[in-house]
Amino acid sequence: MAKGYLIANIEVTDPAAFDQYRSTVAPTIAAHGGRYLVRGPEIRHLEGSLGLKRLVVLEFPSLADAEAFYRSDAYKPLLELRMRSTKSDVVLVEGYDPPA
Repeated sequence: MAKGYLIANIEVTDPAAFDQYRSTVAPTIAAHGGRYLVRGPEIRHLEGSLGLKRLVVLEFPSLADAEAFYRSDAYKPLLELRMRSTKSDVVLVEGYDPPA
């Protein structure tokens, strides 16, 4: 089964509220089997103009697990906090599972 990824491009608009979000979200991610692959503001643009600000990539056991995290009751208040403190683009994508 292919892994699932949540990819977010985040522009922080309220640093204090975002710090609260950032300091409390990790246990909820872990409870859904997720882990950070990328979590940082340093981005080196090489081509194109995606307008990336702060890139986050979370890996989950499956796409269904990634979506379950995003839609969970546990994440709902954190999602509301993030939405108040950032401008974000968030997508879910299925990973590539090469043939055996």
